[in-house]
This record gives sequence, C-alpha cells and structure tokens, in this order.
Amino acid sequence: MDGPEAHILEGVRRRFDESVDGTIGVEEEYQLLNPQTLALSNRFEELHASAQEPLLSRLAGELISSEIEYKTRAHDDFPSAARELVEGRLQVIQLADRLGIPIAIAGVHPFSPWWEQRIIDTPHYRLRDEELGYIAWTNNTWAIHAHVGVRGADRAVAVSTALRSVLPELLALSANSPLYMGRDTRLASARTQIFTKSFPRCGIPDAYRDFEEYRRFVELLERTGSIVEALQIWWSVRPAHAFGTVETRVCDGQTDMSEALAVAALMVACTMAFARDHDEGRPLPTHPRGLIDENMWRAQRYGIEGRMIDLEAGEEIDTARAIERLLVWSESVHDAHGLAPFLGRVDRMISEGNGASRQRALFAETGDVRAVQADLVERTRRSALEARDSLGAVTTNA
Repeated sequence: MDGPEAHILEGVRRRFDESVDGTIGVEEEYQLLNPQTLALSNRFEELHASAQEPLLSRLAGELISSEIEYKTRAHDDFPSAARELVEGRLQVIQLADRLGIPIAIAGVHPFSPWWEQRIIDTPHYRLRDEELGYIAWTNNTWAIHAHVGVRGADRAVAVSTALRSVLPELLALSANSPLYMGRDTRLASARTQIFTKSFPRCGIPDAYRDFEEYRRFVELLERTGSIVEALQIWWSVRPAHAFGTVETRVCDGQTDMSEALAVAALMVACTMAFARDHDEGRPLPTHPRGLIDENMWRAQRYGIEGRMIDLEAGEEIDTARAIERLLVWSESVHDAHGLAPFLGRVDRMISEGNGASRQRALFAETGDVRAVQADLVERTRRSALEARDSLGAVTTNA
C-alpha cells in the first residue's frame, strides 16, 4: 500500500505518478441485434466465444448479454488510437456477420424493452445484479469512453475536477439517444436519464483539491461498505485506478465512425488542455456541482440545439458556441496529439446535426422506430468502412 490508503487505492498513487502524459485509449460499445427484427439479442457469450486473438483480448462484456465492448490498447497519439478503433469496429462487425448478428451503435436501443435483456453471468455482474436490481436491469445503454494518461496523482485529480465543467458540452455534442421504448422522448440523450440519473455514485463528482482529499473519500466508501471495488464509482469523469488515466465517460455511443473519432478527440483535447493550464499556473475550474448539473440537464434535453450557462460569466450562451469555444481554447494541444484532422468533424456536427438530430428527423419522416434502427445498423457499418478508407487500410481479421 501507499501509506494509509485503503485496499481499493493500493498502488494507485504510484500508477499515476508513473503514468505517461497523453497516452490514449478509447472504448466503444455495440448493440447485438436480432437479424429479423433488429431488436436486442442476448448473444454476447456466443459472439465472445467465437472471437480469436488478438481481437478476443480487446473485447469485454458490459452488463447485459445484448451488448459487447471494444477497448483499444494504449496509444502514444490519437491517429494510432483512431485506426485501432476503426479496425476494432470492423472486426466486430465481420465476426458478428458470420453469426448472423447485426451490430448498431446509439446511446440506447429505440424500442427493445429492458425486461427482455439478460445480465451476463459472471461474478462481477452478478454482484451488480444483486446490489442494484432494477437500476441494473434497466441500464440498457451504450457509450464511448476516452482514457488519457495524466502523470502525477495530484495533477490527475486536478484535471479530473476541471473536466467536470465541460462535461455538458461533451454530452451535448455526443447526444445520440432521443428515441426510447418506441417514442420520441423529447430528450437528446435518454441514455443520460437511464444511466447517469439512476446509478449511485454517478454523474458529476465533487471537486477534489488533490489526491489526498480524493483518497479520504474513497477510503470512507470502502470502510463503510459502500463499495468493494473502484469500478463501483461510475462518475462521468473519474481517475481510472488501474491505468493511471483520467477517464471521461459522459458521451453517448456514436453511430457514425467519424463522429465517434471527433467526440473522442475532443475529450482528449480537453483533458490535455487542462493539464497544460495546470502546468502553466492557470487556475482550473472548480464550479459547483449544482451549476454543472443545470448545464447537464440542458445538454441532456436539447443537445447541440439548446443554450447553456456560461459558468464564468453567469450568462446564457448557445451550446454550439460553447462547444466551439472548447475547440479554440484547446487548440494549442491539437497538433501535439494528432487531434486536428479529427476535430474538423465537430463543426459539421454543429452545422449539419448530430446523431440525435438524425434519429429524430428520420422518425418524424417515417414514424417507424424500426426504420431508424435499420439506419443505425447501416450507418454503423458504412461509416466505419469510410473511415478506414480515409485513415488508410486496416486489417479486419477476426
């Protein structure tokens, strides 16, 4: 152990102090579908058992058997991580094709009921089932996460705290779950309501001054029996104990591959820009959780089409403008991490619409949630093929 730290935190300070700045890993989650109806299909175990290395080691279960996750390795720059994420999606699609399992990505499934989904039968997920019950059963959600190496435990906690303030902009850009249980929810991100607003220790964390303050909180949770592992802290941004990274987890899963890469690139840009500000002595934001939650609600409800509170000025600002400000503010870190070519897509998402905009428009046109789901399946595949062509050839051996 590092000093008086609890078991959950054993070795964590050392991992952060030895971490490498700017290493990047990205995770995205896929819906497994019935080929006839495009409803969710409980076939994780079958798909996972059919995978071979090196793909197998990159796949993971994610609570329900109608979902699978791809996790990239740690990369030194974003283009390398992007190529692997594209390759991973294509590999999973190719493997699923052999088994007759269509693949789609969105923040939620537009019509499959939660009570038809089965929790994966592993010790980890049996614990979630026993602990959370209904909250776990209804969590049929899909996301994209970004891990960024941040050297130094105190510095990582400071960056994680600062990222709280821009989570609403990241959510608004990524919003991709307006349809749920066959209806337009009037939300841009129903996923946020289902997961973030339901799970304990989720959403916006408190602002922690340094690792010691964070350590005391985690140790208290463990000592009082609230948690038995760090993964029971589901905040929308958190220090990732196992890797020495700051993990941003607020974003809906992205159907379009180029948009997945843009959203991931912006998460990386914000992380490294806060690390830069910290190193250059600029104060990092520690806004009250209540104000950030107000912006989270606006992002969840209206996506990129709404307005937010400028937390520094105390005035309203168009959400699209707030996202554009993030691009300008973080610009000095873009080239160092290879982000610039991917962030160009952000402007197109703002001007042409994001995943939530497309789903809602197609549903308004057709009145058919299955037509929307068919479009998600087709776009998930086609956009990955297009991204492969733009990034250069990648192998698709499953």
